[in-house]
Amino acid sequence: MTYTKPIVKSAVIIAMHLIDIADAIDLSNVEVLWERQRRTASMRSKLSSTPPKAVAFGVPPVVLKLDALELSLLGQTYQAHATVRLYDFGAAAFSIHIPVTSCDWDAFSQLVNAVDALLGPSADSPLWAQLLEHVRAALLPALTRPSPASLHEDYLLGMVHAFDEMLPANTLHERVDLIPLLSGEQRPLSDQARRDLLQQRFSYYVDDLVILTWDRAFIYEPRDDSDVVDILEVANAQLLEMRFYDELLDAELPRMYDMVEAAHHTGNPLASRNFADLARKLYMLVAEVTEITERVDNALQVTEDVYLARVYASALDMFRVRHVSDAVDRKLSIIRDTYAALYEEASGKRAELLEVAIIVLIVVEIAIAILRH
Repeated sequence: MTYTKPIVKSAVIIAMHLIDIADAIDLSNVEVLWERQRRTASMRSKLSSTPPKAVAFGVPPVVLKLDALELSLLGQTYQAHATVRLYDFGAAAFSIHIPVTSCDWDAFSQLVNAVDALLGPSADSPLWAQLLEHVRAALLPALTRPSPASLHEDYLLGMVHAFDEMLPANTLHERVDLIPLLSGEQRPLSDQARRDLLQQRFSYYVDDLVILTWDRAFIYEPRDDSDVVDILEVANAQLLEMRFYDELLDAELPRMYDMVEAAHHTGNPLASRNFADLARKLYMLVAEVTEITERVDNALQVTEDVYLARVYASALDMFRVRHVSDAVDRKLSIIRDTYAALYEEASGKRAELLEVAIIVLIVVEIAIAILRH
């Protein structure tokens, strides 16, 4: 049987851009500053349709509504709205939502690709920098050690709320070609590539569908539920922060080796103090990174909602969050071992210095005794 392609009646395209803007963000201060300057209320995030005991944010992030935008896409002007969600561990997740109504499926797929061309990582759009500067200027007192925001993650979602007819999720791929939307490719893909793109599929009801890829997702959700969107944003935020600390430790390890080498070659008789100071610096680094990474790991807690837990776990695996997290743990382990070795060496140097002092005192006492006689 030949089917006609359905019409997308209601949909939204969401472009995410996540940036590390500080070591930490004081969310309570953010709420005060934003309401004072913008005279609009902020909002603490919670998942819309999931019981709090099933899925909850470790520390609920703050959502701020930004100014409306006009975007030119495929020769038409679209009204969009922007938000930013701020996490206490220093990540800012910007989202631009572009509502779409009454277009055929091919046009919707092309529009998703046009958004990627305008706002995606390869576009280097100045719009994200403008939004960042606007937010940073307003909230600077709430940022602990602001970072240059050179590290970022991007994600794109095409979310359909309604077609012009009821479509079961398990037959949706027979009515529309999801591959151009999920891949961004215009050329036909091989059968193997098509199967790989459709591999991470999830449904809870007969009329909903989530398909995940590395940098894009398709969501069919008639109930206007945003929980999966929030889950994907948190997973991207965790990846961003783990990458940040992975790169931080990559830069710190050679510096640590140089400092250890310099401490070993020093001719200072009080070298134990150099080793102790260096060990103290490494201990502070380990403590700081461990604290932040634990907060990142606990950003979202999924317990009873099996469906969202599957989506969340799949996203973490696909984004290789655990792989980067393990790399951070290995580097922290190297620094911990170095700290322990330096502490032992500092203790050894102190013991040597004490032995020398005792020998000197004995020699002095013997010399005094000889002089007296």
